[in-house]
Formats: sequence, structure tokens, C-alpha cells
Amino acid sequence: MNNYSREWVRLPQVEQFLQLACIQPYIALLSRPLVTQIVREHFKTVRHDKNRQHSGHQWLEADVCRLLSQRLHVRQSRVINATGTIIHTNLGRSPISSKLWQQVSDVNTHYSNLELALNTGKRGQRKGLVAELLGLLTGADDSLVVNNNACSVYLIILALAQGKEVIVSRGEQIQIGGGFRIPDILAMSGAKLVEVGTTNVTTCDDYINAITENTAMVLLVHQSNFVIRGFTESVDIRQLKAKLPANVILAVDQGSGVSTESFCPQEKAIGRYIQYGADLVCFSGDKILGGPQAGIVCGRNDLIKVLEKNPMMRAFRPGRIILSLLEALLIEKLNQHEAGKGISETLLERLPLTKALAEKLASHLPNKAEVITLTAVVGGGTLPDCDYPCYGVAISGEAKRISEQFRACSVPVIGVISHGRFILNLAGVTEDDFEILLKQFCILFPAQKPEIKWVATK
Repeated sequence: MNNYSREWVRLPQVEQFLQLACIQPYIALLSRPLVTQIVREHFKTVRHDKNRQHSGHQWLEADVCRLLSQRLHVRQSRVINATGTIIHTNLGRSPISSKLWQQVSDVNTHYSNLELALNTGKRGQRKGLVAELLGLLTGADDSLVVNNNACSVYLIILALAQGKEVIVSRGEQIQIGGGFRIPDILAMSGAKLVEVGTTNVTTCDDYINAITENTAMVLLVHQSNFVIRGFTESVDIRQLKAKLPANVILAVDQGSGVSTESFCPQEKAIGRYIQYGADLVCFSGDKILGGPQAGIVCGRNDLIKVLEKNPMMRAFRPGRIILSLLEALLIEKLNQHEAGKGISETLLERLPLTKALAEKLASHLPNKAEVITLTAVVGGGTLPDCDYPCYGVAISGEAKRISEQFRACSVPVIGVISHGRFILNLAGVTEDDFEILLKQFCILFPAQKPEIKWVATK
């Protein structure tokens, strides 16, 4: 902080203070009412702090700008993901391809035929081509889209099993991030949970022997963010479907959205579940599939229609931004174009390039930055047992302070602290992100200076 002489001064009028040049950028980025509120609150604090001396207005301006800057960091903004987790829930999961975004710009900045059948001029459904495209991708008869996969699971149980029994393996009664628990969802939907098998072994007979006249569904759940090793056994879906009574629905929460991707052969694709006889399969649109946040349900046409008629469907349905992005993604994916790949598939393909990128970064700070071997994970509750080799940079110094500096950049950089060192894992850094990262890296650590002196950026 500058060493201004401290003396009691009269606070300026709020309106006069808002005219200062240093405040104008914050008004554009935060809104005038919010900036006014922050200024007034700070002035009030200053007035009531009888033990604090107030220097000139320059000191006051610095304090207010610091508060405004802190509030600005709460706003949704672009960040650079240097954590090594590609689908990072805290960082918005899957970035949308810029090509897809441009494709749907026109339909989202003008009126659209969201619920109008252009061929007849009458009211239509919001599906557009999504159901047909998903059918071609997965082999399902029909499909619907909701806000996220948690909605998918809830809607399936609510519409098809309320007041009845749903059989779930003990090894699949999972909890994912945010406290979403399968047993709780069943209870909220009015269905009765019937537990079968054990944590590590559930057989086909376990399911069949638990069926009663009140059984509505067998629900298979992807274990998402954990793996059970050792002596385990899970059910063969084809065998289970063959033995289930015709009135018992076989529903699968596939979770990750694996469809045609080749980097995860250990994951059963959506289409394989449909092929093996699952009546409904639900999954996320914004994980491995690579689209916007959405929940997708594929399966039997008659069951999809029941879901669509449920009153909660109106609360769960997405808007045109989600539907148009998903439609564009599916077209690109079916055409096997680059824009149809999800962020995980795209970045995993370029992991070998991370060594050269790490060397380029480290060359600007030879005495403080070290190229290191790391691993990346897909994240987002997918492929919990898969690590992919990659490279990054470890920066010596006070790790917490370095982390704060990177987060305070014009485009914040989110790294990790491991074993007392701040690390930039380059697995999740896209090509255009790296150019920004390099520029900011050089600003924080000027290459011409042999000794780095840490300077507060706030």
C-alpha cells in the first residue's frame, strides 16, 4: 500500500465518487446499482470505525477498488483449467466447441421454431431433430431431454414407479457430488427401495428373487466416482432382461454419456445397453458426450411418452439454447467431425503435446520452474479408475501465494498445490488457453530477471 500521510478527511459524496475514472470499468462490469451499494457500504464502515484514521481520497479509492475487484471475481468468467481434471465440475464441466456455439448463435439471438411445426403451422414439440439423431447414435426408439441427469433419474422413478418397488443393488446405492443419493431420490419420488446383493457381488438371481407383484422396476446405476476392486460380480444385462417379467422395467443410469468414443473401452456405451435390452437408459449431455449440461433419457417409445406427459416434465424441460446446442453436437458427431468430439476426447488426444508446452513455460523461469510428469483424469464422475500420463510445470516458492497470483490474473488460472509446490497441469489447457497462459506467466515471472520478487497484485 502506498504510504500516504494519514489524516482525518471528509468522505466524498457517493455520486461524486462514482464519477472517478478508476470506478468506471467496474460500473460496466458489475452494474451501477451494485457498485453504488458496495461504495455506500464501505463508506458506512469507514464512518463508524472511530479507531481508524482516514488518509486522502487516493487511499479510499484503493480500498473501494479492491472490494470491487473481489466482487468481480464472483461473476461468471473464463478461467484456464490447469488442474489435470478435464471435466471439472467446479470449472463448468465441458466447454462447448466454438464452432457449435457459432452454429446456434442465429437461432438463439432471434425468434425460433422451438414449439412450432413449420410444415403445418401448428404447435409442435421442442424435440426438433434431437430424438431422431439420438436414435441414430444409440439405436433407441425415442428420447427426451431434461436439465441434468439427476432430473432424468428422478423423472424415471417418479413417472414409472411411484408407490411401487424399485430394486437396486447394494453396490450401486451411490452418492455423487452435492449430496445426490440414490436412496434419497427413491424416497422423494414415492417409490420403495428394495436392496439386493452385497456391496461387491450382485447376481441375476438376486434381482429375480426380489421381484413381487408390486415391483415396477430394476434400476442399474453407474458407480460414477468410485471403483470396487477384488472379488466382485455384477449382473449380465442380457441374462437379467431375459428373466425379468414383461411388466418390470429395466432402467439404467449410465451416467457418463459414452457413445462412440474410443478412449474408454472399459465403459459400456449407451447403444450397448439398448442393444442388450434395457428399456430406458439415462446419461449426462455435458460429460463424455461433450454437449451442454443436460440429462438425456433414451429407450422405449411408450415409456418416453409416459415421461413426457408427467407434470414434472414442464419443470425439468430445457430451453432452446440447450436443445439447439445438443442438436448441433449430435449432427457433428454423426458426421464424425472434430466439433462432434467432447472436450475429454479432444484433450486426451493431444496429451503428448503437453511435454513441449511445459518445456516452453519452464524456459521462461529456468531457476524456479521444473517440467514434471503428471497424470490427468477425465473427471465429472466418469472413468474413476483411469489415469492418463501428461506433463506440467512445478513452480518453487510459496505455493499458496503463487496460487493467489495466478487466480488474480485477467484470465484466472486454476492450478493445484501438491507436496508444497504450485503445479500447472497442462492436460486441460486448450490451444488458445495456452497462448493466454504463456503471456500471463511471462508477466508474473519476467524472464530477464534472475531473481523473482513476488509482488502483490491486489
